[in-house]
Amino acid sequence: MIPKVSLARLRHALFATAMMMLFVKASTAQEYRFGGYIVPAISWFSTDITEVVNQGSRAGMIIVVSGERYFTNKISATAGLGIINSGGRLVSSDPTLFKFANYTSVVASGDPIVYRIQYLAIPAGLKFYTNEIGYNNLIAFAEIGIDPKIVVRGRVDIPSLDIKGEGAMAEIKRFNFGWHLHAGIEYPLGGSTAAVLGLGFENNFPDITKDVGTQVNDRVAHKFLKFIFGIKF
Repeated sequence: MIPKVSLARLRHALFATAMMMLFVKASTAQEYRFGGYIVPAISWFSTDITEVVNQGSRAGMIIVVSGERYFTNKISATAGLGIINSGGRLVSSDPTLFKFANYTSVVASGDPIVYRIQYLAIPAGLKFYTNEIGYNNLIAFAEIGIDPKIVVRGRVDIPSLDIKGEGAMAEIKRFNFGWHLHAGIEYPLGGSTAAVLGLGFENNFPDITKDVGTQVNDRVAHKFLKFIFGIKF
């Protein structure tokens, strides 16, 4: 008759072995892939008051490198690093005292201020895949994620004052945060390489502008419509 203590040890050993086998299997199933993306984008501002409003959108460009860690063949976690060149136009119904590094200027009511903002972004998210579609083995995907970012350069054009490309970090907050939704397809090119095409929307909801001095208290959010072109390997 086998002593009880031996049975207990046997159960523990079997449990530990089973857990190790599951861990090894899960680790083997995990896959890492990397990609580079060129993303033309249209960006614009939205405001929460009627005295300061958006006036048109601006074309820009986003360059991103990212990695994916697959938990299954249909779910992965993503993380990346990107440079965003973007902008927007604001118009105030009241004269605005605009602060630069070494001087201030009065912008008349109705005159646009054109912002040109460059961000360093660290996007992260979860991506979900479908089964292969049709004979071309296309795979559709959807991604939801977050977008912390740092403003590395901020400039403005004020056409009515003949100001172009003037540094405006005194009027722009250094940090911002948003969320994104992407959807698209991946087309296999051979091996683990695939071309990626997609569309995306990004909403950065904290106020991107400072309320300096007598400026009206507002919240200016930055939004993006993105056209995604990339390659994964």
